[in-house]
Amino acid sequence: MRKRDLIIEFLQLITGIGLKKGKKAAPRFELGIKDLQSSALPLGHAAEGNKDFTSGDRISQTTKDLLVLSNGHGEDLIALRILEALHLLEPSLTFEVLPLVGEGKAFEKAVYEKWLIKIGPSFRLPSGGFSNQSFSGLIRDISAGVFCFAYKHWRYVRRSALHGKVILAVGDLLPLFFAWSGGGMYGFIGTPKSDYTWTSSSGALLSDYYHRCKGSEWDPWEWVLMRSLRCKFVGVRDKLTARGLQRKSIRAFAPGNPMMDGFHKAECPQDLLMFRRLLLLCGSRMPEALMNFRRLISAALQIKSPTPLAILVTTGADPSLHELELCLEKLGFSKFCLQNNSLGVDTFWQKDRFRVFIGIGKFHEWATYAEIGLANAGTATEQLVGLGTPCVSLPGKGPQFKKSFAMRQARLLGGAVFPCRNSKHLAESVEVLLRNDSFREQLSLQGVKRMGAHGGSAALAQFALELLVRS
Repeated sequence: MRKRDLIIEFLQLITGIGLKKGKKAAPRFELGIKDLQSSALPLGHAAEGNKDFTSGDRISQTTKDLLVLSNGHGEDLIALRILEALHLLEPSLTFEVLPLVGEGKAFEKAVYEKWLIKIGPSFRLPSGGFSNQSFSGLIRDISAGVFCFAYKHWRYVRRSALHGKVILAVGDLLPLFFAWSGGGMYGFIGTPKSDYTWTSSSGALLSDYYHRCKGSEWDPWEWVLMRSLRCKFVGVRDKLTARGLQRKSIRAFAPGNPMMDGFHKAECPQDLLMFRRLLLLCGSRMPEALMNFRRLISAALQIKSPTPLAILVTTGADPSLHELELCLEKLGFSKFCLQNNSLGVDTFWQKDRFRVFIGIGKFHEWATYAEIGLANAGTATEQLVGLGTPCVSLPGKGPQFKKSFAMRQARLLGGAVFPCRNSKHLAESVEVLLRNDSFREQLSLQGVKRMGAHGGSAALAQFALELLVRS
């Protein structure tokens, strides 16, 4: 599709009219998950009156190459879940992924197994991907060449679409715009926004009035890109948000939350039953993650509990094990060896009645053991809350986990995560949650409701396969 055609399409979508004799634009339709599942035909037939598939059975249908775009650590994890589900459905296909922000470390295992190809230049933003929350962060990103990398990414997306590849965008405006501007067919999975952030608040903030006027947290320019006839489906995180977009004549649906896939409920090991169990999430963006770890551990030391406390710390590549150990040593902890390491602990530390278990890559396993989360993270906090574990947080200087981010997260999750003013406030909040089982259960149910059901990855993969790859 030429640049002139893209401009014409954009104007048609905004104005709702064609460019010839005032002809009206093609009628829109609304798409719900039930509409798609109610038909025995391929999903494209259930969604649209026009045929999206070639004639003949599925075996005779040709497939298109799929390029997946994602823009952030959490988006990478969601994209990976969907790609894994696609790989199960079509193990003979090879997919491409282009991380627009960060280094895409979440995809390394799939790349090593050679069913996924990671392409494009890797670029770690100085702001950690949160330049929209900090002017100084924006300046640092610009100085580091963010626009140059964005242009290179856009050129690759454009070239891929011109060669017949279909695009699956995961994230927010940036991957959505790249997918649209490529000129080919695309699908969009909108992960970061939810109408719960403004419908569940008192409405005192200016942003709440703005979203209420729109009727959706997604913005009008994003609606335009979602309405394109080349956009075959829009998946969002919850049904409330889907209904808001459907009222804007956007084919949106919420089949389940991909963030909740991959967890398996397990019995708490005997080694931990003698403790009250806290899971600490400090994030992954350095150096903020290390500062979060130090502040959360310091606050946890103020918790008064008659029962010894086990603090489970799960981490990835950052912060490193060595950095965490240095921090614990400065806080007066002593390192010990475990006689029975059934948890797969990488290092174990002790101070008074506090025990710190650190495990690299243990989040999916240990998350089900926790009673309460000490969580200064994004996606991982949402996943922990979705498992029924209420959390407390301690906002800092950022760039990610500042007060504004923590308050938005609390509204999104219905109060199942509680931002604290300081270390003392955090310790007191944890003490209340440990004492009050019924209150903890109430927050648990609220968090599960807000995060939604698992199984979204498989459903979204099926839609991508039918509406894009096999179209």
